[in-house]
Amino acid sequence: MATTDRQATTLALAHALSAAERGLAVIPLSRTKLPALRSPHRDDPAPGHPCHGACGRFGHGVYDASSDPVRIRELFAAAPWATGYGIACGLPPYHLIGVDLDTKSGTDSSAALRELALRHLFTIPETVVVLTPSGGRHLWLTGPPDTVVPNSAGRLAPGIDIRGAGGYLVGPGSRTGHGVYTAAPGTAHLPPAACPPSLLRLLLPPPRPHRPAPPAPGDHGRGLVHFVLTAHEGQRNTRLFWAACRAYENGIGPALADPLAEAALHTGLTEQEARATIASAARMTGHQP
Repeated sequence: MATTDRQATTLALAHALSAAERGLAVIPLSRTKLPALRSPHRDDPAPGHPCHGACGRFGHGVYDASSDPVRIRELFAAAPWATGYGIACGLPPYHLIGVDLDTKSGTDSSAALRELALRHLFTIPETVVVLTPSGGRHLWLTGPPDTVVPNSAGRLAPGIDIRGAGGYLVGPGSRTGHGVYTAAPGTAHLPPAACPPSLLRLLLPPPRPHRPAPPAPGDHGRGLVHFVLTAHEGQRNTRLFWAACRAYENGIGPALADPLAEAALHTGLTEQEARATIASAARMTGHQP
């Protein structure tokens, strides 16, 4: 390995250990900004549940991250080609959130962030800022311990990526194929600042709409099933169709589809006939069978 690479690895380890002293969990990165250690499960014949390090081996990406200097030295010893380090987001004590202002999207991401700040009435506080080799910036913010901020790319605004739980930021002092990541002047000594509440709300996924549970069939459902069961030849299909229509109109169609089909089978209809009739009733009442 070239001397310059050895020096880059030594410097990366030193910077990683310095970050760990601040309580940040780190992993070694290659020149491509990817985790330096490959997955130990890459040759497994059939992928099962994803392993997040429970096997005890290195190579699980951000799940290897640690602030323990002994473990960090072990990680770098296993990856002597590493030239940088990643800082895991979402972990205590900071629960770090990275705001990545990119320059490669053709948009002014800094202007987009300022516009968001004006529109939603928040101010980006003084915090750690890391300058990327391409001219972008990483802003370090902290989140509440009980809030999981997901990773996203361009969702907040074009050119703005978010590094949250399960993601990582390239640490200052890391050397990549495009250059060195450096702390912006006057920010290296700062602690990561708290994410403004208005911005935090924008970073979280929208709440899932509440869907009330469908009503139980109850007496009305049992009455419809009985109505089908007592059908005579010549009225079986008509009764089934009528009962299924009433069930869907009353919001119990999905719950009653199987009992109605079973009742229709007892009267002599085939399963195919019964299911087709119930599906027709669903479509007639504007529902998806």
